[in-house]
Amino acid sequence: MRIGRLSPFRVRAFRFQWPADLLTSWASEMETLILGWYILVETGSVLLLTVFGALQFLGTMIAPLVGVAGDRIGHRNVLCAMRAVYMLLAATLMTLAFAHALSPLLVLGIVALNGMVRPADMGVRTALIAHTVASDRLIGALGIARTTVDSARVAGALAGAGLVVAFGVGPAYVAVTGFYAAGALLTLGVTTPQSHERAQGLPARLQSPWHDLKEGVRYVRATRGLHAATWLAFLVNATAYPVSNGLLPYVARDVYGIDQTGLGYLVASFASGSLVGSISLALAGGRVRLQRVLIASCTGWYALLLVLGQTRSTTGGILCLMLAGFTQSLCMVSLAGILMHATDPRFRGRVMGVRMLAIYGLPFGLVGAGALVGRIGFGSTATIYAIVGLVLTLMTAVRWRSDVWQPAEP
Repeated sequence: MRIGRLSPFRVRAFRFQWPADLLTSWASEMETLILGWYILVETGSVLLLTVFGALQFLGTMIAPLVGVAGDRIGHRNVLCAMRAVYMLLAATLMTLAFAHALSPLLVLGIVALNGMVRPADMGVRTALIAHTVASDRLIGALGIARTTVDSARVAGALAGAGLVVAFGVGPAYVAVTGFYAAGALLTLGVTTPQSHERAQGLPARLQSPWHDLKEGVRYVRATRGLHAATWLAFLVNATAYPVSNGLLPYVARDVYGIDQTGLGYLVASFASGSLVGSISLALAGGRVRLQRVLIASCTGWYALLLVLGQTRSTTGGILCLMLAGFTQSLCMVSLAGILMHATDPRFRGRVMGVRMLAIYGLPFGLVGAGALVGRIGFGSTATIYAIVGLVLTLMTAVRWRSDVWQPAEP
């Protein structure tokens, strides 16, 4: 990778944020795999597994208010507070595990508390990068930043599975808690520009948070391209992620007949493809037409999920997941780039907060998939979800073609 492609690291804030995001992402992926397998083994219920996945996004409805808080008090400060919460909840689970007091009900309760905060994490990260990195480096920075999530899904998933198998839940959670703590400390080193409200001499306290939130929603609806991108974000959360992520523990055990280590390989295969996609966009920088990449990659993702639904071999599943991960990364990074390029800096937190509302499609999609799998099986469920997503993506490209195929400006 040429030094020009690493230019975001010349920014001090990015040099602190990247490792902070990396450690937090590793901890999150380890935690999700450890607890997802625990719920499946202890209860034997795929429905409870999907409930576990849905609870992680319980706070999606308040994510826009987190974005408002970031616009008011600084995205760095909000991110530090969120990561302190992750650390405390992980420490609680670690203590319960060492005390042999862990139960599926307690796990679901703590996951629900975590889920009140976590949905806004990616939006706050993205807004913070957009505030600290110049616009000509933004796409490269977003691509590099996405590698923190992708590498975590490779190494974090394998590490989480390996630690639990070798030492048990308690010792595995020592690593999870330590990663969260280090991520919170590194986030404190991020320096940000003066907030826009203060720079303009407009005290944020003169307006209510609800006023700011409504202003953000109106901005998304009025700005060319933002509403189409937000709708696509909702669509992939409702119909793509449940198949390629949420149901993987069930696929590993009941479709491919493999154990927790095999599940780690499935998760890592999706993430390794995603990592390649993130690096590819980081290398391309501003030379790509993000709108076209978004539609093409979204379409490719659904096509691969159609194939995954019919695959019954572990090797074929791993290959499908690698390719699906590649298209997923292109889709998500290009979507974030479109949102940040088309948004006035004063509204970035609020726009990303509204975009985080799109995650609300995921819990509904997960619960629906869990109910369908029990009745018609994984293959039919994956086929239905992929066809619905593919048709709606193509309808979006036609309905908002002027927004999708032409770049939007702030």
